[in-house]
Amino acid sequence: MSGRLAVVGLGPGSPEQMTPQARHAVAAATDLFGYGPYLDRIALLPHQTRHASDNREEISRAGAALAMATEGRHVAVVSGGDAGVFAMAAAVCEAIEHGPAEWRAVDLEVVPGVTAMLAVAARVGAPLGHDFCAMSLSDNLKPWDLIEARLRAVSAAGFVIALYNPISRARPWQLGRAFEILREHLPAATPVISGRAAGRPDERIAIASLGEADATVADMATCVIIGSAETRVVAREGLAPLVYSPRSAGRIST
Repeated sequence: MSGRLAVVGLGPGSPEQMTPQARHAVAAATDLFGYGPYLDRIALLPHQTRHASDNREEISRAGAALAMATEGRHVAVVSGGDAGVFAMAAAVCEAIEHGPAEWRAVDLEVVPGVTAMLAVAARVGAPLGHDFCAMSLSDNLKPWDLIEARLRAVSAAGFVIALYNPISRARPWQLGRAFEILREHLPAATPVISGRAAGRPDERIAIASLGEADATVADMATCVIIGSAETRVVAREGLAPLVYSPRSAGRIST
């Protein structure tokens, strides 16, 4: 008898930003799989068992969760933010594609959540108000030269860019290099928002210009949003500035 598997986005960390649908999916599970710090956000119910693993064990975690679901358990795999944005939903789908046939019979539900770029953007205004893209700066699963090529392409095309996984102890240089590439195509005054723990008590939001942006203020838990050439900063006396990207955009001459 096949069980159920829900892949759940817990939101960026504030309990208020976890959706009712996500709460219901977590409460209905008998077994919870995830990266330890994400599972720490959940108060286990008496009928639930926690299965924590390291952040780099996504495929093995997905396989273990699917195997348990085929035994008839009701399993939830949790991610921070949205499970479909650089997170566990893709890992579960990949495991199903390459795994045993019985995994395809599992009743699968992907439960969306508020992803980091949305939470950070909301704290400063509307920097994602026009066309934007999201990228991960981690080269664990793709080569760095591909990341550089994509940064050049999207900045030249005028997209606002949300960067996930911008820096880590093993990759301390990559955000700085990304800023160098973006400065080739964007004005020095382009706003850069660095947002960590948006909506939580330890929230840290900083706004700087691309010309002066300091990569060392970020860590692996920071989402960095780089505006386009059209993104505006509105000064407000006695209040934090507003950053927004106008919904209208200029024409590109050919």
